[in-house]
Amino acid sequence: MSEKIKYFLERISWVDIMVWLFGLAILVIAVIGVIGSIHNAYYTKEQWMDFVVFGISQGGVYALIALGYTLVYGILFMINFAHGDIFMAGAFTGYFLAAKLNQYGIYNSHPIISLLLIMLLAMVTSVVVALITERVAYRPLRKAPRLVPLITAIGASFTIEYTFRGLYGSGVEAYPDMKIFVGKTSVLGLRILKVHLLVIILSILLMAALYAYVQYTKAGKAMRAVAEDKDVASLMGVDVDRVIVNTFILGAALAGIAGVLYALIFKQVHFFMGFIPGIKAFTAAVVGGIGNVPGAMLGGFILGIFEALGPGLILEGLGIPASYQLKDVIAFTLLVLVLIFRPTGLMGERLSEEKV
Repeated sequence: MSEKIKYFLERISWVDIMVWLFGLAILVIAVIGVIGSIHNAYYTKEQWMDFVVFGISQGGVYALIALGYTLVYGILFMINFAHGDIFMAGAFTGYFLAAKLNQYGIYNSHPIISLLLIMLLAMVTSVVVALITERVAYRPLRKAPRLVPLITAIGASFTIEYTFRGLYGSGVEAYPDMKIFVGKTSVLGLRILKVHLLVIILSILLMAALYAYVQYTKAGKAMRAVAEDKDVASLMGVDVDRVIVNTFILGAALAGIAGVLYALIFKQVHFFMGFIPGIKAFTAAVVGGIGNVPGAMLGGFILGIFEALGPGLILEGLGIPASYQLKDVIAFTLLVLVLIFRPTGLMGERLSEEKV
C-alpha cells in the first residue's frame, strides 16, 4: 500500500463516509429523475431552449449580485448578508422613477434613456446604502472576531429591509412594461425573449468590465494586494480604507443594476425582495468559490441554468407534482453537492500549507 493511500485512510472518518454516501445518493436520485424525464418527453426542444435561455438570464442576475459577496469576502473575509437588501434598495427605488417616466410618456418614447436613468438611480441608491452600512456597521468591527461582523450583517439586513418598508410601504409594486423589450426576437435561429437577451448581454458586459478592472487597473491591483495581506499592503503605501470603500461601491453598483434587470424579468418589487435572490447569489458565490471573481460569475450562471432546468429535468422525472414550486430545493441541493465534493467551490483557491 502506497504512502498516499495509507495517509488518506488514516485521515478518513465515518462522518466523511456518511457525507459522501449522502452526496452519492442525491446524484443517483437525480440521474433516475433525468432518465424518467427524458423517457416521458414532457417538453419539446423549443421549451428546453426557453428554459436554458431563462436560466442564463437569471444566472446573469445571480452572478452580478454574487460578485458583491465575493468581492467583500475577498477583502474582509466576512459575508455581507445585507447585500441582498442593498440589491433591493436599488430595484425598489428605481421603480418610482420608472413609474414617473411612464406617467409622463417618456418611458416608452425614449426607452434607452429611461433605462439608463433608472439604472443610474438604482446604482446611486445601492451605493449610498452600502457605504452607510460599511461605515456604521462594519468598519468599527474590522478587528473583531469573525462571528461579530456576521451577526452585525444580519442585523444590518433587517434594518435596511424595514427602513425601506417604512419609506416605501409594504405593498408589492410592478415595473411598467417597456414596449421595446416586449416579445421575442430571433438570435442564431432561436426565438428569445427580448428582455432575456438584454439581461444576458448587459450582465456579461458588466462582468467582463469588472474582471478587466480588477486585473488590469491600478485600483484593481490594490484590491488584490489588500485581499492578499492588509498589513503588508498598508506598509507598501496602499490606502486600505479606500480600497475597502471602493470594493463596497463596486459590489453595490453591480447589485443596483442587477436589481433593475431582475425587476425587468420578474416585474414585481417589494421591501423583502432581496432575501431569496441574495441567498441564491451567496449560493452561487460558494458554488463558484467564495472570494474568486471568475468563480462567482461561473457559479451564477450554473445556478441559474440548474434552477431553470432542474424541476423539469429531475423532479418531474421522479413524478413530483408542481415541480417548479420546488426550484429553490434544486438550487440549494446544488450547494450541498458542491460542499460535499468540492468544498472550496468549482474555482476556489487551493490554499497552501503556509497560507493555512
